[in-house]
Amino acid sequence: MKKPIIFALDDDPQVLRAVSRDLKSEYRKDYRIMSTDSANDALEALVDLKKKNETVALFLVDQRMPEMLGVEFLTEAIKHYPGAKKVLLTAYSDTDAAIKAINDVQLDYYLTKPWNPPEEKLYPTLNDLLDAWQLDFQPEFDGIKVLGYQFSPKSHDIKDFLSANLFPFQWLDVETSEKAKEIIELHDLKTTDMPVVSLQDGHCFKNPGIVELATALGLNAHPKDNLYDVVIIGAGPSGLAAAVYGGSEGLKTLLIEKHAPGGQAGTSSRIENYLGFPNGLSGQELTHRAITQAKRFGIEFLSPQEVTSISEKDGYKSITLGDGECISTKSVVITTGVNYRRLEAEGIEDYTGAGIYYGSSMTEAQACSDKEVYIVGGGNSAGQSAVYLSKFAKNVYILVRRKDLSSSMSSYLIDQIDAIDNISLLGHTNITKAMGEHDRLTALELENSETAEVRKVPADALFIFIGARPYTDWIALDIIKNERGFIETGRDLTRYDNFKKVWKKDREPFLLETCSAGIFASGDVRAGAMNRVASAVGEGAMAIKFVHEYLAEI
Repeated sequence: MKKPIIFALDDDPQVLRAVSRDLKSEYRKDYRIMSTDSANDALEALVDLKKKNETVALFLVDQRMPEMLGVEFLTEAIKHYPGAKKVLLTAYSDTDAAIKAINDVQLDYYLTKPWNPPEEKLYPTLNDLLDAWQLDFQPEFDGIKVLGYQFSPKSHDIKDFLSANLFPFQWLDVETSEKAKEIIELHDLKTTDMPVVSLQDGHCFKNPGIVELATALGLNAHPKDNLYDVVIIGAGPSGLAAAVYGGSEGLKTLLIEKHAPGGQAGTSSRIENYLGFPNGLSGQELTHRAITQAKRFGIEFLSPQEVTSISEKDGYKSITLGDGECISTKSVVITTGVNYRRLEAEGIEDYTGAGIYYGSSMTEAQACSDKEVYIVGGGNSAGQSAVYLSKFAKNVYILVRRKDLSSSMSSYLIDQIDAIDNISLLGHTNITKAMGEHDRLTALELENSETAEVRKVPADALFIFIGARPYTDWIALDIIKNERGFIETGRDLTRYDNFKKVWKKDREPFLLETCSAGIFASGDVRAGAMNRVASAVGEGAMAIKFVHEYLAEI
């Protein structure tokens, strides 16, 4: 935490040096000492300090200054720091003004010059005032602040990006937060500027794009080199595992992620069946450990950056990025995972990001406090979200097309859900319509598939976890996929009539190799994958073994 500030102001340089010396001698361990001989400069400095979220604990101000009287300065200063203690330095002739200031600016104390020895005439008074200040002081969040409207899709995208990339931030709703109103006034912001991201250094980004924000936060979106041994596309569990093994085994490794590391697993509030963690761990914790481990082995990580195509020439693979840059690599591992399928119902698209979300339960959980929340989906991700959201919401309803969860969810999760009073399962239920007011979701129309009964229910939030659609549409290279778009690998490729037309090696493809030699697929994007975090990690590690075997051939 930043140290609070003791702010000294006196137009006499000699007096200012003396008071600064005494303050630093006694308080520099716990406070920052700032001083100036200009009242106007001091007021400008206070505005800058406020923008940077600095805290002033005490003002020590001379009364008789040419630019303005000390009392006049304190009148302006307390507009920015009303909780700071206020001490006036006076000559004997100014005691009447000091006494008047006790009422005018709620002056806490006045000291007459000189104050020697400070051990008797300065420190005891300031110690009492600072102790009293500490009792009432509540430190503010010292980090990134996001200001916006709760049901703005752009606000949701920024919150989701920061959360997924493990940047702690404070959400401030401009309609309800007094802190948000204070920042808006301080930076002269307008409603058209929203959402606004305020960084620790006081800089505000108005309605920023994700790449602009990522660059400001120090993320790397541009490759350092032109040629790599292996490029891994996608930083879910499988991609992270491939990066760890690629880096640890000496391969020049580049990991590229379009949004944030962790994939769908990174959004899980609790993973309880991952080997070696008997008490479970969150998806964010697993992601943080994995990305830290990969970077320790020297891999290069690009995020947020999108791969738009792969091509081959002279035995090398060419990767084209979203900004037009091209990278050459000897091998590729595709670990782009899956996206949740879009829910086909009237009104869903109208309120996506404004009460309706695909995944993202952790990002919007606080906004669900004492609300009616619905979840569509019967897989583990839906179950984990229901358990997590039940801590905030008034009621959580899980909607599934089947009778119950037994065929799609792990039994340990079903047991947890059964034990939570405010979670209800609605079987044989479909959403037919989403409705809202003021550009936000307020109700859902539900249909029972057995009875054909249709009813309207109030709904404050809807989280969708249905199906798995592989993220492979961007692949223009002639790579064989199954009818659902998942990438075929290994011996399964021989079932396809066009396999021999594209495979020109004398050997069979390696277990995780696609029909294009040197291009591998692992994790959920691969046809036949097990859709478990542990299996995805295993396939990512295995892919690097086959990368080594392929590189030995060229």
